[in-house]
Amino acid sequence: MNDTQDQDVFFMRQAISEARLALEQGEVPIGAVVVWKNQIVGRGHNLVETLGDPTAHAEMQAITSATSAISGKYLPQCRLYVTVEPCVMCAGACFWSQLGAVIYGTEDPKRGFSRLKSPIFHPRTEIRSGVLQHECRELMNRFFNTLR
Repeated sequence: MNDTQDQDVFFMRQAISEARLALEQGEVPIGAVVVWKNQIVGRGHNLVETLGDPTAHAEMQAITSATSAISGKYLPQCRLYVTVEPCVMCAGACFWSQLGAVIYGTEDPKRGFSRLKSPIFHPRTEIRSGVLQHECRELMNRFFNTLR
């Protein structure tokens, strides 16, 4: 592995830790971290049920935390690591915050941004996927299998 892959794995593991917190709280197990200068400046996990707020997605929590930590609304030097492909709402938040990169673990074929035909992220945002995909998908499968 190269340095970028090592960093991606390390920070995705942090996002997975957030997803596990969501799972423990009965939330859809999605976790996210925002990284700036190789330091986590924002963390989040789904809080939709806990807060009764349909916008309380992991990415939204992490972005809000990061903008507060760095005292700015734009995050072009930051990377978002999230366990599941962002939905359209979260992709829009990534656009408006001008994140430098979005790295996700597993796809979301039902609600993910990639269902759209046109680009939704900021033109300078780098998108990478498949980091620890199996682990990220397994958390989702475990959650939804318990509902069935």
